[in-house]
Amino acid sequence: MHEVESGEHAAHLLKRTALAEGVHAAGQKPVLHGDNGASLKATTVLAMLHWLGIAPSYSRPRVSDDNAYVESLFRTAKYRPGYPVGGFTDLDQARRWASDFVRWYNTDHRHSGIGFVAPAQRHAGHDRALLHSRDALYQAARDRHPRRWSGTTRDWTPTDVVTLNPERSGNLALCPKKAAT
Repeated sequence: MHEVESGEHAAHLLKRTALAEGVHAAGQKPVLHGDNGASLKATTVLAMLHWLGIAPSYSRPRVSDDNAYVESLFRTAKYRPGYPVGGFTDLDQARRWASDFVRWYNTDHRHSGIGFVAPAQRHAGHDRALLHSRDALYQAARDRHPRRWSGTTRDWTPTDVVTLNPERSGNLALCPKKAAT
């Protein structure tokens, strides 16, 4: 988090993130979807994306809800207890809040689109075992008390790929699952 938005800051973040995530060794390179903001279209960012092998993707002009994932993230942040509705007093407070939010969002918050596991669990490949355990627990509960169940149990099948607009053919995967180890 910086006092000003710039292409240099964005390019540095992209490089750090891509190197930490091993994008250089990935067979299928990711797509970075963003708004039409100046920092994401800056020459330094485009050059970094090219160097990393990441394809840029941009929201359609004048379509504020083109990226449902980001809109959902913003809503989660704004309605999270402790969100400073009056704004931050300084950059350090903003950085602390953002750091705490990111940690919570990735390690504690359960996401419905990936079977109510945390992103860190999915990223580490632990989601399949968790979902299998949940499925077994639900089946055992149904077997013990069949009259309490009017139908089948919740579907705990792991979601292999999460996409934007999955109904469109040829859509690129934004969050492919790692194989369970």
